[in-house]
Amino acid sequence: MSALDQFKLDGRTALVTGGAGLYGRQITEALAQAGARTYIASRDCEQCERLAVDFRDRLLDVRAMSFDQSNESSIEQLKQAIVADAGRVDILVNNAVLRPVANWNCSAAEFSESMRVNATGLFLMTRSFGELMAHQGGGSIINIGSIQGHIGPDFSLYEGLGWETPPDYFFHKGGMLNFTRFAAAKLGTSKVRVNVISPGGFYTNQDERFVARYSAKTMLGRMANSTDLQGAIIFLASDASAYITGASLIVDGGYTAM
Repeated sequence: MSALDQFKLDGRTALVTGGAGLYGRQITEALAQAGARTYIASRDCEQCERLAVDFRDRLLDVRAMSFDQSNESSIEQLKQAIVADAGRVDILVNNAVLRPVANWNCSAAEFSESMRVNATGLFLMTRSFGELMAHQGGGSIINIGSIQGHIGPDFSLYEGLGWETPPDYFFHKGGMLNFTRFAAAKLGTSKVRVNVISPGGFYTNQDERFVARYSAKTMLGRMANSTDLQGAIIFLASDASAYITGASLIVDGGYTAM
């Protein structure tokens, strides 16, 4: 196999949770363009289906399904549906996230709701699909984390904007890092690799003051765009990273290196 052929995903099946969300579109596009039959799943199946139709119009094999990451039965039903349709799952991208917490003054109920999806749900997805991959003889799980799992917040970025980064995000993205290492150790002997991608700030037409402040703190002078995660996704999903597990790949334009 040539070096470039190692990046191909022909004949493989991928699942992207939160596939129509902030990072989901570019992750789905990358996997499908690399040759994988790609399923996107979230609570909003209609939104996923609209995205899937758009990709299918471009001759990419993308299919939409519905599931609720806070519900273990829903996770199992999703797994069974994909196996019934495709026969196996080779790649799981844990990208789904729930953001009910706005700031430090959130309620206990809001914080608990966040953890039910972003922590417990992540565990249930990884265990369920990880065991499936182990039975199959291998696979790749990619958790979508954040640089906020590695560092603390810089509240100066949000001064005068009327919003700030919420505490639950740091809690579950930090926990994701060590859970990734745990799962990598647990599943490694079954040839299932588990890694995390930690993106930096993603441009979504935020207040220009925030964009300028954030960009000035990166070495590349900008926020992440709609294609910046694609190379990292293909790398960790493919045989190109066959000897990499339990790792965190930071994709942040140098923010955390400043």
